[in-house]
Amino acid sequence: VHRLVESGGGSVQAGGSLRLSCQTSGFKTNWRYVMGWFRQAAGQEREEVARVDEDGSTTYAASVQGRFTISRDDPKNNLYLEMNSLQPEDTATYFCAADESRIGWRHTPYYWGQGTRVTVSS
Repeated sequence: VHRLVESGGGSVQAGGSLRLSCQTSGFKTNWRYVMGWFRQAAGQEREEVARVDEDGSTTYAASVQGRFTISRDDPKNNLYLEMNSLQPEDTATYFCAADESRIGWRHTPYYWGQGTRVTVSS
């Protein structure tokens, strides 16, 4: 059974930092998954925040570029998101996601965590 469990969310003031973690289990250790973070704020569409591809290249949403850093622990397929200079508009539930390929990712990632809540106050 594939599982993704997020942690590290919480409440911070604007300008603060948080580090999200995504611990996985049941994933193949010799496979480079496409992995990333999405977020969904109340009443808004889910958006991709950051992604790390099979080759290790990273992509960020324009709204978080320069403030967030995604990283992956390759042997274990664990994922992290370092979030700095947080702003109230970053308030959302953050989800970890994974897929075996970019083709699958483009459609919609196959594996999802339950989410962790981030609240940024002004």
